[in-house]
Amino acid sequence: MEFEAFYAGTLLHIGIQEGESAKVDSLLAIIGDKDADVEQALAFANAAATPAASANEAPAKVEAAPVAPAPPATAPSTPVATPTPVQNTTGRIIASPLAKRLAEERGIQLAQVQGSGDGGRIIKRDIEHFQSNGISTPAMPQGVESVVELANNQMRKTIAKRLAASKFTAPHYYLGVEFDMENAMAFRQQYNSMPDTKISFNDIVVKATAKALKAHPQVNSRWYDDKIVQHQHVHMGVAVAVEDGLVVPVVKFADELSLPQIGAQVKDFAGRAREKKLTPAEMDGSTFTISNLGMFGIETFTSIINQPNSAILSVGAIVEKPVVKNGQIVVGHTMKMTLACDHRSVDGATGAQFLQTLKSYIENPITMMI
Repeated sequence: MEFEAFYAGTLLHIGIQEGESAKVDSLLAIIGDKDADVEQALAFANAAATPAASANEAPAKVEAAPVAPAPPATAPSTPVATPTPVQNTTGRIIASPLAKRLAEERGIQLAQVQGSGDGGRIIKRDIEHFQSNGISTPAMPQGVESVVELANNQMRKTIAKRLAASKFTAPHYYLGVEFDMENAMAFRQQYNSMPDTKISFNDIVVKATAKALKAHPQVNSRWYDDKIVQHQHVHMGVAVAVEDGLVVPVVKFADELSLPQIGAQVKDFAGRAREKKLTPAEMDGSTFTISNLGMFGIETFTSIINQPNSAILSVGAIVEKPVVKNGQIVVGHTMKMTLACDHRSVDGATGAQFLQTLKSYIENPITMMI
């Protein structure tokens, strides 16, 4: 352990060699003027050292003034009943390692303690005396360990079984894209200006994804050991968080629905999912899945494929940030999406092409209406 000397001067004598053990109050070194009488200091230090020194307060270094016979920095042989604090005029806090450790354990600021050691050095008894004066210090936290056991219900068991089967049987890979959302935001604002109309960004994403899947049926597929089935219809699974876990109701023929129709179905499914009123038929038959955590402020994440689908799209939050347009840095709005694919049925290039088509729809939503 490194220990910094409290005094300036020349190293005149080394009492303990590196790697050796030192008894309590052993002479470690002598520091002083370069012409000082080392023998006189050694003799004085040896005479002052006694076996009765306290083992609890071990100075890390013994220092003797080599010019004038003064007591070295060792524990005195006769304990002082009431130590007298010494004013530290240097502004530097000097404390023994033991005192530092005790102060840290008891939550004591060393700057509040006056040391009674050599040169105002703070030692163990100063910390103990500081406590005994009744000065309030932060109490050490007394935590209590506790646990709550929750039995796995049938929904949680089913989720665990299906996701584990998906993660460990389908070789996942991930593709991430960042979308410029300026046009989508303007489009939504204009759309919602119509009477009795209100669509969300999630509705736009569902519609755009369904249109892109129609152009890339390889992504809208299912893997079998002897074949790959490419669906020509789009049944969009929309992940909904409920109290007990996660359910995925299915918006069927999503590519043929209008934005308000998609919004109405998703809202209805989400409400009945939280009330546990979805039927098994409403959660069956998806060909692709979307998971949106943007409303929770999540910017980017990856999802586990909802088998038997070949892919799942993770949708993040819309973020205001600096972007570069036409060589200029301006304030823009972007959204990140991550596509997880089953490499057995969807190649990397195929997934990338799908995202390019999706990007064109998201960044130019008016094209979805054609």
